[in-house]
Amino acid sequence: MNHITRLCIDGGQSGVRLRGTTGAGAVLTASAPGVLTDRPVLDQMADRAREFAAENGATCAEVAVGVSGLTPAATTPERVLQGLQPIGVQRVAVAHDSISGYLAANGTDTGVMLAIGTGVVVLAVTDVGVAKVDGWGNLIGDAGSGYWIGRAGLAAVMRAFDGRGETTTLTDAAEQTFGPLDELYMVLQADPRRVSRIAAFCRTTVEAAQRGDAVAADIVRSAARELAHSARSALVRAGWSEGTQTRVSAVGALPTKSAYFREHLEHALHARGLGGAVQEPLHSEPIDGVAALLDVAQQHPLRSQIALASL
Repeated sequence: MNHITRLCIDGGQSGVRLRGTTGAGAVLTASAPGVLTDRPVLDQMADRAREFAAENGATCAEVAVGVSGLTPAATTPERVLQGLQPIGVQRVAVAHDSISGYLAANGTDTGVMLAIGTGVVVLAVTDVGVAKVDGWGNLIGDAGSGYWIGRAGLAAVMRAFDGRGETTTLTDAAEQTFGPLDELYMVLQADPRRVSRIAAFCRTTVEAAQRGDAVAADIVRSAARELAHSARSALVRAGWSEGTQTRVSAVGALPTKSAYFREHLEHALHARGLGGAVQEPLHSEPIDGVAALLDVAQQHPLRSQIALASL
């Protein structure tokens, strides 16, 4: 039987990634469908851990979880530890994915991190404090996220369809993806994965903007402004002083894979007094930040944001 010394679970709404390292140094990986944030997220992560152990015929010593949709009331590492004792787990670290995302982007340095995926959350860390902005989900938050952009793109399509908005090339793309526009809202409402389907239209919207579609370009600019506003707000709440140089990092497929979107984000950050460039993450993989949850020093400001349980 394999023995996994550390299992890391990066639970996002678009997908879940797992990585286990064995005592012999082998690295085992797996992926799973995204987290459903309308259900207990830690229970889902515990299920993924047990499945991973069973598939690899393994026991596991430590588990680190960074997950979207985790609320303070639901942060119960003791419950996770209890549920994973059958596979030998002795220590668990649990945090919102903004914390693991920050560690992936900035390590333990001070600065601000924008995690831009299906949802969005911004975390700022200074020598005197930590502040999280947004991450409030698709119904009341996640401004500038993949879902936010995709929904804005589809809303623009429906406005054009009604004669309430400008003509856009997004119309053809929406019809090809979802079918007749007068059935679109019913198709989405009936789909349990409607959040990820709407978020997937983000890529279509950004690509249309890059090709010169004025409606799509305005959506991209608006998203970038929302994200820059969140970044500055987080820094101010964390105790950042106006004009002080700070590290700004962005993680997620949108800023890392789209140079066009990244350019707009950099421009918006500059307009907010946060410099003209988004710096590269310190680590190549967000799941590295999940692993780091188990290693943050007790005196670091981020340590208070990580819940641990051990036997």
